[in-house]
Amino acid sequence: MLVYWLLFAYFALGALLRRGGVDRGAGLFFFSLGGLFLLAAIGLRYQVGGDWGAYERMFTMAAVRDLGQMLPLGDPAYQLLNWTVRSMEWPLWVVNLICAAIFTYGLVRFAKVQDSPWLALLIAVPYLVIVVSMGYTRQAVAIGIIMMGLAAVQRGASIARFALYVAGAALFHKSAVVAMLLVALAGRRNKLINILVVLCSAVLLYDSLLQDSITKLMENYVQAKYSSQGAAIRIFMSIVPAALFFLRRSRFRFSEQSDLLWRNFSIAAFLLAAALVIVPSSTAVDRIALYILPLQIAVLSQVPRVFAAGTFSRLLVVLYAFAIEFVWLNFADNAGYWVPYSSYLWM
Repeated sequence: MLVYWLLFAYFALGALLRRGGVDRGAGLFFFSLGGLFLLAAIGLRYQVGGDWGAYERMFTMAAVRDLGQMLPLGDPAYQLLNWTVRSMEWPLWVVNLICAAIFTYGLVRFAKVQDSPWLALLIAVPYLVIVVSMGYTRQAVAIGIIMMGLAAVQRGASIARFALYVAGAALFHKSAVVAMLLVALAGRRNKLINILVVLCSAVLLYDSLLQDSITKLMENYVQAKYSSQGAAIRIFMSIVPAALFFLRRSRFRFSEQSDLLWRNFSIAAFLLAAALVIVPSSTAVDRIALYILPLQIAVLSQVPRVFAAGTFSRLLVVLYAFAIEFVWLNFADNAGYWVPYSSYLWM
């Protein structure tokens, strides 16, 4: 567990000692260095994550199939990357490192538009980094691209531009299209145009990417009623920032468009909690809930300013993140797939 706790300690120290932006000087250097640490830990991991065996088999399969046979397997961008690396006779860690670079860039870019970038990255470490990026490679890349789009939206980008990010994310994991619904009504421009853009994008994405997968999704997730252990806990982790957002909504320093954006995310968190009771497959709900995780970063990183300014409130957020990492690493049923951490650097 040492690597996981070293990552946590690095960003916890930054969150407690440095406040404000990281645009220049030593702050930018150490913040960027932290991003490199994340990249190395995620991209160079060895046999870490519950889906490691599945990705290893997929990589082996690319050696005996041509590209035309690999692309229909789904998630074309990932299959293309997998096949290309395998055809160059490079090892699996190259695929993981490239995917980690996309995810890390998206995370760092998203964290930098928050009021407290160090605290934002710290909040991401216990679950989004350790569990998601090291366990669900394709979906982690999709979330990384979505976070790039969210950062652009927070800077004032249009919904049409965000749709391009969603399209890119969906090439790595088709479930990324759900993010479009969350951003659809957050645009400050003409609502009708935003809705039309969303509808057209959804139709095109469904027709080109999703149609052939709906039957398989129903068979694997719904008909089998397969449940993802801990789904309720993970959704509860998004309920906390959603409740805090609605409790002090007027005090968060979000632009009009960002305020609507995080309102939609917060509503979605509560709807997903209700869906756990209604939908037969908690796995389907759980995987969709992964796209709500940026809400934790955006809201919890502002808690020290919104609720009680000072070192003590910042320390409470650090302790909250510590509790999440400690509980997951020591008590999660699937933690054995992540512990102990191993890397190609010392294998």
